Amino acid sequence: MADASEERAATDYIQLALAYFDNNDMPGARRHVNNAFDIDNRISDGYMVLAMVFQREGDLDLADSNFLRAISLDQNNSRARNNYAAMLFSQERFRESYEQLERVASDTSYEGRSLVFEGLGRSALRLGRQEDAKAAFQRALQLNENLFIAPLELALVYFDQERLSTRSSILSKLFDHHAFLQLPHTPRALFAGIQIEGYFQNVELVENFSLVLATLYPTSPEFQTFQRLNNAN
Repeated sequence: MADASEERAATDYIQLALAYFDNNDMPGARRHVNNAFDIDNRISDGYMVLAMVFQREGDLDLADSNFLRAISLDQNNSRARNNYAAMLFSQERFRESYEQLERVASDTSYEGRSLVFEGLGRSALRLGRQEDAKAAFQRALQLNENLFIAPLELALVYFDQERLSTRSSILSKLFDHHAFLQLPHTPRALFAGIQIEGYFQNVELVENFSLVLATLYPTSPEFQTFQRLNNAN
C-alpha cells in the first residue's frame, strides 16, 4: 500500500507540474517535477515535463535530451513522443518528427489521434512524400471530420497533382464555399482559396480572399507569392 500511495503521489506531482507549465510558471513546474523525482526518479512523464520547460525557455539541446530520456524510460509514452515530434517539426527535423508520429499514430488508445495523423501528413509533405501525406490526412478526417488543416492540405495535394475528377469531388465535400468561409483566416488557407477558386473561375471569392490576405497578412510569404504571380500575369 505504501508503494501504491507513493506512485499516486508522484503522478499527482506530475499533474501539478503540467498545471504550472500551462500557467507559464516554469519554476513551479520544475519544483513539482523534482518532488516527483524524490519519490521516483525514473518516471517518464517527469522528463517529458522538464523537456517542455526547457523547450519553452529556449534550451533546445536540454529539451531534446530530456524528451529522449522520457521515451527511453517508457517506449509507449505517446504523449512524450507527440510533444517531441512537435518540437522536431518546429526545428525542421521532419524525418525524425515523422518517425515519432508514426509510433503515436499506432497507439489506438491515444486521445487526439486525429491530430497525430494531421501532424504526420504535414511532416510527410515536408519530406516530399505526397502519397503518404494524402493517406495521413484522409485518416485524420476519418477520425475527425471537423479538422481544419487536414482538409486544407488534402485539397492542396489534389490541386498540386492536378487530379481533376478526384479533386472536384474532394473539394465539394471538404472545401465548399460555406465551410471555407467559416475557417480561420490563416495566410495558407486564404492563398489556397485563391488558387482553388481561381481554377474554378469564382472571381468574387478570389477577390474576397485576396483582399483579406493583403489586409491581414501583407508580410506573409503567401502574400509575397500571390503578388509575384499577379505581376507575372
